[in-house]
Amino acid sequence: MSNPSTGTSSKSKVGSSQPSETSFKRKRGVFQKDLQHMMYGFGDDPNPLPETVSLVEDIVVEYVTDLAHKAQDIGSKRGKLSVEDFLYLIRKDLPKLNRCTELLSMQEELKQARKAFEVDEEKLGTTE
Repeated sequence: MSNPSTGTSSKSKVGSSQPSETSFKRKRGVFQKDLQHMMYGFGDDPNPLPETVSLVEDIVVEYVTDLAHKAQDIGSKRGKLSVEDFLYLIRKDLPKLNRCTELLSMQEELKQARKAFEVDEEKLGTTE
């Protein structure tokens, strides 16, 4: 019943299940203000508990880190990381995939608009 080897192995499992905390230090609270606003936008209290925001931040950072590592593994086969690697990973989650493609197309439209604006600005500068 009181097997000391069982107790130490369960403690070592707990310690090894969280390599992210031991392998690197990250700044905590970087996204807290943004997450508070997002949580309120999705129906939470305007001032959620700090523990809740911290938990959501940990979950989000873990998800994004895991996604980036998986994309890096996929991209390393070709030698470089690209947007398509991320799209490949979320291909089965249609809402995320649709939102990503929408944001990518908006980014492209903004690039083209900025380019056109710079060209127009240059033309105005040469005529004066």
